[in-house]
Amino acid sequence: MKDYLIIGKIGGAHGVRGEVKIQPLTDDVRRFSSLKECLILDEKENLKFRKNVKGVRFDETRTLVHFEGIDDRDEVGKLTGLFLAVSREDAVKLPEGRYFIADLIGLTVRDDERGDLGKIKDIMNTGSNDIIIVSRKGKNELLIPYLNAIVKEVDLEGGIMKVVLPDGLYEIYE
Repeated sequence: MKDYLIIGKIGGAHGVRGEVKIQPLTDDVRRFSSLKECLILDEKENLKFRKNVKGVRFDETRTLVHFEGIDDRDEVGKLTGLFLAVSREDAVKLPEGRYFIADLIGLTVRDDERGDLGKIKDIMNTGSNDIIIVSRKGKNELLIPYLNAIVKEVDLEGGIMKVVLPDGLYEIYE
């Protein structure tokens, strides 16, 4: 399990005073309001440096962050395309039964009838519910709705997500 969670990708500059546009990679953009310190990572998730946050604001469509020590447009250009992350201890506390997507990726998906189905490649949000994308060796990916009626248990330490597939879902992908 990683000791950080990626919450956004840095876009370009906003204005000339050092604000950066952030593409949120979290389902709750309000989490940026309480951001104090963040990690700046490259595309391979290597730590470039840590930055304290001077301010955060939102306009109609954007999340804007101003880092301490970055006060002009040219300095922002050096950050464009990098990722914004928080240490796990600074992450939002999730309610019981909720998980960070980063923690679910790589879990083995197991069905009582069919055994191991594959590994979680990603979780896709469709608006109404999330979809688990299961990677399978030599077969098409399996798409499973992330619903309580289907997902019966998540064991992060054991690396397993137990599911009970509805009739016909598995056969669609075979």
